[in-house]
Amino acid sequence: MAEITSAMVKELREKTSAGMMDCKKALEATQGDLTKAIDWLREKGLSTAAKKSGRSATEGMVGHYIHMGGKIGVLVEVNSETDFTARNETFQALVKDIAMQIAAMNPQYVRREEVPAEVIENEKKIARVQLLESGKPEAMLEKILPGKLDKFFKEVCLMEQIFFKDPNGKKSVQDELTEVIAKIGENMTVRRFTRMALGEGLKKEAKDFAAEVSAAVAAS
Repeated sequence: MAEITSAMVKELREKTSAGMMDCKKALEATQGDLTKAIDWLREKGLSTAAKKSGRSATEGMVGHYIHMGGKIGVLVEVNSETDFTARNETFQALVKDIAMQIAAMNPQYVRREEVPAEVIENEKKIARVQLLESGKPEAMLEKILPGKLDKFFKEVCLMEQIFFKDPNGKKSVQDELTEVIAKIGENMTVRRFTRMALGEGLKKEAKDFAAEVSAAVAAS
């Protein structure tokens, strides 16, 4: 397989407006052939979906998920362009899945742009200490830190978390949303969410409960 470089991914993104990860997947699937990669994205509907991302989405619905026994509750607002789409079964299923994702994986933010600067700086400090204690030289830290931060974002940002229904453990929540956008033909966006857990703050109970919720959602 041909090496997929960042320059190739950037060029494909500029030509299609598709996401970086989708462009990389397209190039990998077509052995680095740019023309075939463009066709691959079009066949998947991902190029079209990316172009719709700038359109206004002010309709939609507030979905919810209540865990068995009322121990955890989630409210999530997912926006669409039209009220017609909000009544679409595929859209409603997506909203329910996102609510369940929040219940099981407990994200703190919708996307990385919402993470406060002070939180990011604190993560950098923690990562620096860990790297130095593990024997990494100071000169290498700036090259390693971006990867550490990416891992952090994938844990705390909803759209970057691995989608709980993906059996291969590779598809993100954003990937799932993009696929539904391509299928329905409207822009959609997750605006905000609230997650409440019974007994939150009690360390032992919270730990046991998190495992319980994750197992229940995975079995649903």
